[in-house]
Amino acid sequence: MSMFRRYGDRYVATFAVDEVRVLRKVASEVVGLLTDGFDHGDPVVGRLFPEVYPEDAASTAEFRRYTEGDLKTAKIDQAGAILAALPGGEVGGEVRLDAEAAEAWLRALNDARLAMGVRLEIKDGTDVGEELDEAVAVDPTSSRVFQLSVYAYLGYLQESLLNALID
Repeated sequence: MSMFRRYGDRYVATFAVDEVRVLRKVASEVVGLLTDGFDHGDPVVGRLFPEVYPEDAASTAEFRRYTEGDLKTAKIDQAGAILAALPGGEVGGEVRLDAEAAEAWLRALNDARLAMGVRLEIKDGTDVGEELDEAVAVDPTSSRVFQLSVYAYLGYLQESLLNALID
């Protein structure tokens, strides 16, 4: 598994082909969710764009009117930063991020994990390792096993990038 390390003013990780595929798919799905699939009735959209005033629908609508477009654009750009930095084609390779790109990656990885967490019904107290063990026991080839593995991988990657940033 790739891990980010700091080299001067750059944050560097080398990704295997499968890791590039997963990151490309996850970032593309976030972009799709925020463009073609954008629906306030979707619980994932609700998690990424929470109601600021849950007891006051009019104030929430007013706040959204002024902020949602910019926030959505920022989230799309952040997912785009992942896509732009990944090696092209069907190859693995090195990713080198400056501080601004690293911050965008962190925010995009967070959005992807939030989205996956909603779909996987992961709550604050959920032990992802335990969930993964249970899913493997039921059916090691299930999509849930794959999705939980990706969720855990994104967390690992996010943590390694954050640690590189604070070193």
